[in-house]
Amino acid sequence: MSLYNSAIIIFQKNAQKGRVKTRLAATIGDEEALKVYRLLTEYTHQVCLELDCPKFLYFSDFITDSESRDHYELRVQEGKDLGERMKNAFEALFEAGYEKILILGTDCAELDATILKKAFKDLKNEEVVIGPARDGGYYLLGMSKFVPELFEDMPWSTKDVAPETMKRLNELSIPFTTLPTLSDVDNEADWDRVKGKFVFQG
Repeated sequence: MSLYNSAIIIFQKNAQKGRVKTRLAATIGDEEALKVYRLLTEYTHQVCLELDCPKFLYFSDFITDSESRDHYELRVQEGKDLGERMKNAFEALFEAGYEKILILGTDCAELDATILKKAFKDLKNEEVVIGPARDGGYYLLGMSKFVPELFEDMPWSTKDVAPETMKRLNELSIPFTTLPTLSDVDNEADWDRVKGKFVFQG
C-alpha cells in the first residue's frame, strides 16, 4: 500500500529506573519493570519498521547517544501535559506537509503491522481512527485532519479517554473509525498474558 505523505509518531518515555511502568514495578520491582519497558519499546519499534514511511520518535525528556536510532527523526515532547504534547507533535507534522499521521505509545504488546496498515487505510476515507485499549484509553490515534479538541481538557490516564474522544468527534460531526480493542501492559497480570512472546531474562 502507498504511504505517500504518511508518518508515524512514537511517544516514548526515557528508560529510567523508577520512572517507567510504575504500576508494574509495584509488584515486580523497578529493575524488572525497566527490563519489561525496554522489551516493549523494542517490540514497538520492530513493528513500526515494517511500514515504509517516515517515523518520528518523541522522547519524554531528552535525547542521548545511547537512544539514537536509525530510520527515525528524534525529537523531544513539548507541552505541560500529555494532551498538549500530543497536540504539538501532530500540529508540527501536519504543518510539515504530512497528510495521514498515527501516534502511538510503547505499551501494547498486541500491536502488529497489520493494524498500523489498516489505520492508514482507514484514514483514506475517515478523518480520525482510534485504537481503543481495554483500560478505556487508546493505544493509537490517527488523523487525516488536525483536531486539536481531542487533546484539550481530556481526563488522561482514566477509563474515560477513548469514550470521551469518540463523544467529542460525534459532537464535532467528524467521521471516524475504530480498530480492534487491544490491551496495554500496565500491571503484572497484563505482562503475564503477553510475556511468552518475548525472550525475557528476569
